[in-house]
Amino acid sequence: MRRLFLMAFVIGAAWPLLSARPSAQAGAAAAAGPLMVVETAKGAIEIRLFRADAPKSVDHILELAKANFYRGQRIHRVERTLVQFGDPQSRDVSKRDYWGTSGSGRPIGTSEVSKKHLHTRGAVGLAHGGNAQLADSQIYILKAASPNLDGVHVVIGQVTKGMEVVDKLAVSDVIKLVTVK
Repeated sequence: MRRLFLMAFVIGAAWPLLSARPSAQAGAAAAAGPLMVVETAKGAIEIRLFRADAPKSVDHILELAKANFYRGQRIHRVERTLVQFGDPQSRDVSKRDYWGTSGSGRPIGTSEVSKKHLHTRGAVGLAHGGNAQLADSQIYILKAASPNLDGVHVVIGQVTKGMEVVDKLAVSDVIKLVTVK
């Protein structure tokens, strides 16, 4: 009888924890931030965005993505450590010498740089010309850790799927579409 009472007590005590688990997981997924999908000519890249840590930066990028700002742009910078896109001039091959010099024309106007998210492989950040408040539409994805960027550029997300695609990207590869889930 005592064993049965103890089992009932343990199961009863665990029931609130078990029943709360699915909603806690759903809450954690929502707190994790939106998922942005970058479809390229070489495959898709999924990026979990850090809205809680860089709300203005993430909201700016989401607004651009939802307005199809990135559709048809090209990768304009590829280095050993990163790939970069987000210049609307990259749609025009005759302007190749100027790729990487433009944006949406609406800088974020604030610096959300922190050391909470580091520049590790797969980190996604916003490029700027030396002033974090001027960051706009240009996004980079790190192919290798770059700790020299920590505290200098805002990290807005992390690649969750598709790093093999990032590794294959080359200058002039086309961004087919950027969507938000």
